[in-house]
Amino acid sequence: MYYAALQEILPRRLLTMSSVNTKRHVPLDVADRRAGWVRALTLVATIAATIAVLSACDRNGQAQGPGGGGMPPALVAVQTVKPVSVPVRFEFVGQTAGSKEAEVRARVQGILERRTYQEGGRVKAGQLLFVIDPKPYAAQLQAAEADLARAEAQSAQASRNFERVKPLAGSKAISQRDYDEAVSAAETGAAAVKQAQARLTEARLNLGYTSVTAPVGGLASRALKSEGSLVSPGEASLLTTVSQVDPLYVNFGVSEAEQRLVLKAIGSLSATAASPKDVKAATVTLKLSDGTVYPHQGRLAFIDPRVNTQTGSFDARAEVPNPDGALRPGQFVRAVIESAPRPDVIVVPQRAVMDGPQGKFVYVTGKSPDGKDVALPRPVTVGEWIDLDGQPQWIIEKGLAAGDVVIVDGTAKIFPIPGGAPIMLGPPPGMDGKGGPPGAAKAAPGKDAGPTQKK
Repeated sequence: MYYAALQEILPRRLLTMSSVNTKRHVPLDVADRRAGWVRALTLVATIAATIAVLSACDRNGQAQGPGGGGMPPALVAVQTVKPVSVPVRFEFVGQTAGSKEAEVRARVQGILERRTYQEGGRVKAGQLLFVIDPKPYAAQLQAAEADLARAEAQSAQASRNFERVKPLAGSKAISQRDYDEAVSAAETGAAAVKQAQARLTEARLNLGYTSVTAPVGGLASRALKSEGSLVSPGEASLLTTVSQVDPLYVNFGVSEAEQRLVLKAIGSLSATAASPKDVKAATVTLKLSDGTVYPHQGRLAFIDPRVNTQTGSFDARAEVPNPDGALRPGQFVRAVIESAPRPDVIVVPQRAVMDGPQGKFVYVTGKSPDGKDVALPRPVTVGEWIDLDGQPQWIIEKGLAAGDVVIVDGTAKIFPIPGGAPIMLGPPPGMDGKGGPPGAAKAAPGKDAGPTQKK
């Protein structure tokens, strides 16, 4: 077909050149003839090259077969999907805090005489921390004691007078007015005694407040007031704080989506909410800033049912034992919440899940009409991302079932075409033969070697 077109075009080109020269009735010189022949030969060479390229493409396309599209089959590794039990694990960034954060404040006004504790050290409940000048309050206590003694004496005098006039009132020897005044004097004396006793109690309290003690046991912070400072009750009365660090709290925030997943996981796995009993059954493991795991496990204390308007998340708290005081308030840690394993879950390696215009999808193996292996895209709905056997995995909520063969490596070489892209099953170059990276751990003989591969 291509050679017939060449035979038809070339004579027409030469005939056109001859007719043009005849009409001109002007003889061509040697240079004009040579230029015409060069143009003709260039056209012939271009057409011949085009024919050769098209012929080669036709031969390659016929050799590839239908659906090949000229693309060689991609070398891929696969694994067969099977249900597994996965640990329920959630990880959050949190900050430690004392289970009791007690503020030590001045309750009376006076000059701070001395500090009696080591800043940053441990203190016991009731231990003396500060001493405020007690002399003014000792004087007030003595004055209150004197007032009480005077009131008691006056009350006793009024009582004796009442006892004397009482028999006379029965015989009408005194007027009713004198009798009423004697009764009132005795009652006023008794009230004055009670008032003096209250002032004495207040004076004793104020004198006791000059010795500032620790309300709880724990770690005492730095002193906010130095010796010689004037302290008084009110907003500026804070002297230091004492943090109880055993047990220790870990505060963290949970997003709305994570809150539903956590409650579902630590509950009955089918409910959207969990009772406080279920919440406290979840264990919490802490990861420190250097990557080490804290040796003592804690428990999830609560998840606030209301959203914090400042952070837009749910406040949560874990309670962790801290007997040796290794953790201190204010540290940033990672709280890992673990609960009972979740059975019959479909998981695939993270590298097998890709993003497309319609969402996430994976490649599964299929057969072309002529029986060759092809890769077919399949949309999936993913859940949370977990770490299973040291490998990152996606939990597949929808889209895959047990027995499906998923391509886990070599997906970058797959060129999506209608009907499926041709593939060749086997480990890609640089892999360990199991679809994993070089140096991956091998399963012991006789045990489950993990995801199977199709050869």
